[in-house]
Amino acid sequence: MSTPITDHRPTDRAELSGPLIVTEHAGLAEQLLRLCAAAGAEPQLLTTPPPRAEWEAAQLVLVGDDLAERCAGLTRRAGVLLLGLDLDDGDVWVRAVQLGAEHVLFLPDAQAWLLDRIADAAEGVGPPALTVAVLGGRGGGGASTLACALAVTAARLGHRTMLIDADPLGGGLDILLGGETAGGLRWPDLAGSRGRVNGTELAKALPELHHLTALSWDRGDTLAIPPEAMRSVLAAARRRGGLVVLDLPRHLDAAAGQALEQADAGLLVVPAELRALAAADRVVAAARMRLADLRVVVRVPGPTGLTGGEIARHLGLKLAGELPPEPGLPLDVERGSPPGIRAKGPLARFCGGFLSEVMPPAPVPTIEGGQL
Repeated sequence: MSTPITDHRPTDRAELSGPLIVTEHAGLAEQLLRLCAAAGAEPQLLTTPPPRAEWEAAQLVLVGDDLAERCAGLTRRAGVLLLGLDLDDGDVWVRAVQLGAEHVLFLPDAQAWLLDRIADAAEGVGPPALTVAVLGGRGGGGASTLACALAVTAARLGHRTMLIDADPLGGGLDILLGGETAGGLRWPDLAGSRGRVNGTELAKALPELHHLTALSWDRGDTLAIPPEAMRSVLAAARRRGGLVVLDLPRHLDAAAGQALEQADAGLLVVPAELRALAAADRVVAAARMRLADLRVVVRVPGPTGLTGGEIARHLGLKLAGELPPEPGLPLDVERGSPPGIRAKGPLARFCGGFLSEVMPPAPVPTIEGGQL
């Protein structure tokens, strides 16, 4: 017989960051509370079916099979998981359907998966960020410039944006953003990251420049990070939603390869030059092994009149667009103004058009009683 347990409601409702747990089973409740503690989540534990308002408000609901039938009459909603108590009880699947549960889980087998779901609820995780990788077809092709402009434009349009510098030999994107002296973590501080990294805490620890967060390199001796660190940090960035822009090196090391595998789309920047076209062939061959949606951005004009369409056909890529020179860009960068800061310049126009194609509209800020 299970030891009786009592309801637990946080004294400060604002601190409720974890799931709603509904069970009378002491052993199951103990396991779930332990998982919540490991995820840094403050749960609410009820031993009876919850009021409708609490049932509907919780981001995640964990229902013990002992109370599944009594909760079956509550409103159907997403984010309900049923915790089975007996592996040999085939009727648990029937009760899951009646409850409207997304999954049936058994502990301890599903512990790792459930820990991630609880941590997601604690972070308020929604749809993952669109992740766009930017690569150069040749050295000095303008990939870092485009990556910065894309991030600056996205932030100006109201998207939650993080710019990640994955090129240790690029000099540091914080310089392009005019923030080399800004406080906050750089890659060497995160090289030891493993497992799950909290996306909200990561963003708070990074420099905020031009309304975006940026993860860059410092001017120290660290020239590489482990792929496990890239995987953990990028996964945390993606969980925050919005847009993540990756500036990748042409020669993909293990960490850059890991980043490219997590990207949703890629932009390859190629000047309209024969040598750049030849160099880009090799970059395309390596990148396509890890990313299906790779598009080419052609910097024009070139010395021989090559067009964007001709370069795209040669590379076998979709043409994302042609990019003419940006007047005043070198001087802007020297003065600490990032690429894309000129809202009517060629960079910002290209980035705005690309973002309107691949991103949903940014949410409109609101105040009580209507829109701003």
